[in-house]
Amino acid sequence: MRVYVPATLTAVAGMLRAGEIQASPVRGYAVTPSLREWYSGGDIEELEYVAMMHAARESLRLLAADSSAPRRRVVLAVDVPDHQVIADAGFDEPGLIELSGSVPIHAVASGLVDDADAAPELAEAIAALPSADAGDEDAQFIVDGADGHELQWYATQELTDLTS
Repeated sequence: MRVYVPATLTAVAGMLRAGEIQASPVRGYAVTPSLREWYSGGDIEELEYVAMMHAARESLRLLAADSSAPRRRVVLAVDVPDHQVIADAGFDEPGLIELSGSVPIHAVASGLVDDADAAPELAEAIAALPSADAGDEDAQFIVDGADGHELQWYATQELTDLTS
């Protein structure tokens, strides 16, 4: 199953050193039965994009928690066996899953990363997160603006270049 795991470039550097995704448990987003029900009109490509964008939004939250990480969202596309995926988030977070067990680096199919030019707008979105979470519509507009930046695709062997 393809799972989209939110990360930061700092976390990716640690993953590359360790040879596995080190978060425990590993949380991500995937095309789950709940996501299919929530977005019933979408084909598989649209559903994959929705799952990836949920991971990108979570990456923004990871950046808020790590002020030293470069201001670029990171989503790792990971292929894992279906039995490793635990999906029970329900309608509130229909694509949210947890992975049982470790996730070795060879399971990472690719990385999706913001272009460095997006950093100023991402910094504004990160600063606006607390107000957006409190219901401020103007702040939510700023946070949603981060989604206007398309994540760039990187092969796994290119991830090292992004973290150095």
